[in-house]
Amino acid sequence: MTAGGVTAGGVTSSGPTLRVLIVDDEPHAIRRLCLLCARLDGVHVTGTANDGSEGLRLLETLRPDVLLLDIAMPGIDGMAVARAVAASERPPAIVFVTAHDHFAVQAFDLAVADYLLKPVTQERLARALQRIRPLPSLSPAPAPASGPAQDLWVPSGGQLCRVPVTTIDLVEAERDYVRLHVGTRSFLMAGTLTSLESRLNPDQFVRAHRSWIIRRSQVSAMKRLPAGGWVAVLKDGREIPIGRKFVTRIR
Repeated sequence: MTAGGVTAGGVTSSGPTLRVLIVDDEPHAIRRLCLLCARLDGVHVTGTANDGSEGLRLLETLRPDVLLLDIAMPGIDGMAVARAVAASERPPAIVFVTAHDHFAVQAFDLAVADYLLKPVTQERLARALQRIRPLPSLSPAPAPASGPAQDLWVPSGGQLCRVPVTTIDLVEAERDYVRLHVGTRSFLMAGTLTSLESRLNPDQFVRAHRSWIIRRSQVSAMKRLPAGGWVAVLKDGREIPIGRKFVTRIR
């Protein structure tokens, strides 16, 4: 036992150990996460806390690498803890673990490492921690294939969802994230518009603005605005602004 919580022993990895602090006001949720972490080589639960105040105190003393953090807690909630952690000198990576999906946009604004929905599966937790530091018990991620991407993997509903590139109509920049517009749905994934543009087929997609990439086949017209400037009119009637330096490319 550590001050404030349970430790998970049995770490057999010879590599660096990923030290985890769990903060959740539900005891059964803490027990489950401890059990899941104990099954992963190279992962050690260094402590647990039942509320945000205790979590912040343990962060100062334990200095974990990863914080598995619930959001809806009495007193200091997970969002407040995350904001306080972000301002610290050596912030740990934050993985939100919650029963509510409507906090996702706020969570991504805080640049968290991942967002898991309860009940968390072993594989989903492993993949979240793998992003922070490769675990010896998991196979290394395959090297990216050459040529344009065929599929994108994005977080959705507590798991990774495959989005075929052929289904994407628009890509929109949102701070350190991009939003993929797929019909009436959208998906938020980490990354910049420029980095994603380099992975898309230029014969199928065109950069229209510093905040927008458009599928070429979705553009039905270009319209000049009375005040100057241009917009791309899509097949569904939506109008996307065209940056001055992208006008020739869209034409």
